[in-house]
Amino acid sequence: MTDKRERRAAARALRKRLAEVDPSAAGRAAEHADALPEGEVVALYRAMGSELDADPLALALERAGRRLCLPVVVQRDAPMIFRAWSPGEPLELDVAGCPAPLPLAEVVDPDLIVTPLLAFDAHGGRLGQGGGYYDRTFAARPNALRIGFAYAGQRVERLTLEPHDVRLHGVLTEAGYADFGISH
Repeated sequence: MTDKRERRAAARALRKRLAEVDPSAAGRAAEHADALPEGEVVALYRAMGSELDADPLALALERAGRRLCLPVVVQRDAPMIFRAWSPGEPLELDVAGCPAPLPLAEVVDPDLIVTPLLAFDAHGGRLGQGGGYYDRTFAARPNALRIGFAYAGQRVERLTLEPHDVRLHGVLTEAGYADFGISH
């Protein structure tokens, strides 16, 4: 199955099944928040569809004293920016239709970017939704650590990456944190 569209469709269907079968996975993954690499400012995301819910992780990180932010798409073909955010603060839809902090929120530079995904491999490969938002953002922020947040069942043997695909440093699942040994 080399066609990315087919691979994405299969990965979406699998993620949806994992979400239905294991609704408590996000909470169990958040229990491993202390295993994440250091970083004062952590970018999370607001889950859409069957993405692993980052809310329990947000609460765990906030309790641990980390500052949080969310990505904001301000232009379709540009890297995302990040605005400071705490659980419970109001959100509005950004250019891509994703929940994001209001424009009056402080723009920040995250040390660690937690990203949703459709599939990942043990080599840092990540299959995203296909919009390129995270790859453009990762390329523009090479010093930020890139961490996937997913169900353990989303791991695949090996993803075929294209030149613009940026590898993850690690992934956090309900089974714990895995570091891929990828340097900046």
